Amino acid sequence: MRGLALFLMMMAAAIATTAQAAQLTIERIFDGSSLAGPTPIKLKTSPDGTRVTFLRARTDDQNTFDLWEYNVRANEIRLLVDSARLQPAGEQLSDAEKARRERARIAGHHGIVDYQWSPDGKKLLFPLSGKLYIYDLTALGGKALRALDSGGDALDPKISPHGHFVSYVREQNLWLIDLADGKARQLTRDGGGTVHNGEAEFVAQEEMARFSGYWWAPDESAIAFERYDEARVPIAKRFEVYPDRTEVIEQRYPAAGQTNVEVKLGLVAPTGGEVRFVDLGANPDIYLTRVDWLPDGKRLSYQLMQRNQQQLDLNLVDAKTLTQRTLLSETSKTWINLNDDLHFLRKQNAFIWASERSGYKHLYLYTLDGKLRHPLSAGTWNIDSLLGVDERLGLVYLDSNRDFVPDRQVYALKLDGSSADAPKRISRGDGQHVAEFTRDADYYIDTFSDPQTPPQVSLRKADGALVAWIERNALDAKHPYWPYRDAHIVPEFGKIQAADGQDLYYRVYKPRGFDAARRYPVFDFYYGGPHAQLVARGWVDYFCEYMAQHGYVVFTLDNRGMARRGRQFSDGIYRQLGKLEVEDQVAGIGWLKAQAFVDPARIGVFGWSYGGYMTAMLLAKASNEITAGVAVAPVVNWSLYDTFYTERYLDTPQHNAEGYERSSVLHWLDGLTSPLLLMHGMADDNVLFANSTKLMAALQGRGTQFQLMTYPGGKHGLSTPAMKKHAYHAIADYFDAHVKGKQ
Repeated sequence: MRGLALFLMMMAAAIATTAQAAQLTIERIFDGSSLAGPTPIKLKTSPDGTRVTFLRARTDDQNTFDLWEYNVRANEIRLLVDSARLQPAGEQLSDAEKARRERARIAGHHGIVDYQWSPDGKKLLFPLSGKLYIYDLTALGGKALRALDSGGDALDPKISPHGHFVSYVREQNLWLIDLADGKARQLTRDGGGTVHNGEAEFVAQEEMARFSGYWWAPDESAIAFERYDEARVPIAKRFEVYPDRTEVIEQRYPAAGQTNVEVKLGLVAPTGGEVRFVDLGANPDIYLTRVDWLPDGKRLSYQLMQRNQQQLDLNLVDAKTLTQRTLLSETSKTWINLNDDLHFLRKQNAFIWASERSGYKHLYLYTLDGKLRHPLSAGTWNIDSLLGVDERLGLVYLDSNRDFVPDRQVYALKLDGSSADAPKRISRGDGQHVAEFTRDADYYIDTFSDPQTPPQVSLRKADGALVAWIERNALDAKHPYWPYRDAHIVPEFGKIQAADGQDLYYRVYKPRGFDAARRYPVFDFYYGGPHAQLVARGWVDYFCEYMAQHGYVVFTLDNRGMARRGRQFSDGIYRQLGKLEVEDQVAGIGWLKAQAFVDPARIGVFGWSYGGYMTAMLLAKASNEITAGVAVAPVVNWSLYDTFYTERYLDTPQHNAEGYERSSVLHWLDGLTSPLLLMHGMADDNVLFANSTKLMAALQGRGTQFQLMTYPGGKHGLSTPAMKKHAYHAIADYFDAHVKGKQ
């Protein structure tokens, strides 16, 4: 019996070890609960600071979210709203809402995807399937939830600052509901056709990170709103191919060098009546990038950018008289990056402004007459964003990668400018900290991760001291990643030098069971484009880990032109894309080939969107260095892409024809000799499918063979789990056949 017991114990241990050492599968990455664990998103503190609310994915579906709360005093978490109970027949979204989610990169999210606190901290507003709901935290049982009658599909709902109204956009007009009587009121009436009121235009959502087109005055006296007319924007006719039909879409798409929308900035009272328009100047070819009210509700500011994106004006408007003046003008010889860091102080006539004029992004304190008081931050380091301001203590909070480029940490600076080049780090632990500060900046919510720690959420004092765990997310036997823990691979970080001497940071996953005496194939994954960073010391990139577990060295390098490194690092791509980026990625491949553990004859490359463009350019310019490549949704000809993004880096085709030509994949195609897998969604309204059809035709005209995979109904991100699983299986299979399996 003792022998049998010992045998059974040994078998149990072996089974447990096998289970713990399970390898990731593509099916598990995209199905079921999130492998990151019960990680909250959209974290917000209540106005009174007693609650933290958040969205959490369902345990059976990582893409469907419900509304939860953490009660600080009771130290308890509870479910507030189960989205499935409110939409038992499934989600029904308008085309406008689908487009908004695609722009916000949440097209694959379902259930409750956003919500807002009422100013008294007693109610929560959220949309679901085009309908609006109020959740009353003070009500009991079935009385807590109240459906509002919006009269139709409601977009971009907001609770007014004093809690009297709920505003929203319906059928291209601005509406509100008076919460006292529940009646809806239409505020604008000329919306329809090419005219939109209260909405952000396509390029604002896609490229400016501005998803709203209206803004409440803090005292509820008025609503500022964008009115845009896209009548002069050319119509791009494109096919959207679905499994059961083909639709011809006429999309107002402002391609590079073409006409943008005509935009106005209006003011309307919540009681309705006359709309008054702010004078935006005689030149209609401008961008309305940001609108912000001052705390007194009597003045508002707007940021106006010139078409060439080399001048940005901050203007101040008297809401009563509409008289205005320019507070400051930001200029650049290349382009100006937008941000959301403008902050008007409540206790003094001053504001905080972010600028990259020094070569690095820093904060500056200005008076309301436009005079610079002093820098708040300074030095050869870059801030990411302004997180909060404590005027009482005279402190400013921000995040940055000052200590280590792949990290994100939280720092404090003094409002008087005395610590501009000596920020005090308050976040604890190396890695990624995403912080959300309260209105008075006395507390913040910290979401932390590193390569061995799935995202953990805590409530902290402004000095970083722990108040409470909201989600400890311990990697224990109950965690969804637990079965894969023993097969987990921790990446290594390092840097090489670009041709001009600047540091290029990389991340490398070595294969499971790594043997330094062996030579491994390489899966080289990158993005390469502006406003992004992939080499980050955070939680797992699941597909990269999957490929490493299947015998690949997985390599990622952030090239010049990418984010969080200052203007010298980013600006070299101005007026020609695909040159420095390719040079840097080839330098990374050269580093790989110099490693004893890499097989130099088996190096494959993969990228999506700008990364797909990079794959095509790398194969066209450096096929001799690369075994094979996969390009998903690549931009092939930049004249097909939108105005705001493309002209920021290349100017217009009319003023930089040579730059457009040399930035196009088509210009270099004679050099493409390595095997290529081209993949694209057939309903992509961002990087239009026409990019891939042009590439197909050009390759076919040259007699160049390639493989193709298209996705009926697929948008830019191939947002359904079925599409993602198929796409990533196709990528893995292609690498196995053309890279790992190369003889």
